[in-house]
Amino acid sequence: MQELMQFGQVANFKTNNNINLDKLILAINSNLKNSIRIKSAEEVAEEFHARYNCKEKTYRYIIDNTKYGSAIYRHLEYHIPQKLDLEKMKEAAKYFEGTHDFKAFKASGTSSKSSVRTVYKAKVEGIEDKIVIELTGNGFLYNMVRIVSGTLVDVGLRKN
Repeated sequence: MQELMQFGQVANFKTNNNINLDKLILAINSNLKNSIRIKSAEEVAEEFHARYNCKEKTYRYIIDNTKYGSAIYRHLEYHIPQKLDLEKMKEAAKYFEGTHDFKAFKASGTSSKSSVRTVYKAKVEGIEDKIVIELTGNGFLYNMVRIVSGTLVDVGLRKN
């Protein structure tokens, strides 16, 4: 279960402050909610942008596939009490890998000029009573991963 809860996000900001990076981490963490933590910091070129310079992004959806769901994780996981066909979901996930036009998997009103994206890895795995859907790609359209996950759930429910 520990593997499910490891998340990471890269962010950047500009400052003229010369504070030591370890002290900067402590200072920022002391002002953040307990659910958010800075783990490391480094100086980068001024041109660096965390969103536009990344090589890949990974999104992970966790489904609680138990009868009643979790009180503790109810805001972090999607609860589906019906038994999902994990093998069918794994099989279907492979169709999302590669470079495709994901126009059918974007939310209406998306402003992206192109709906072509590359998904390097589409993975579905079962861990205890959880089903984890993970997509890694060069970028995603607005709500694309949510819509792909919903499609895989439909496959798991044998709706498709």
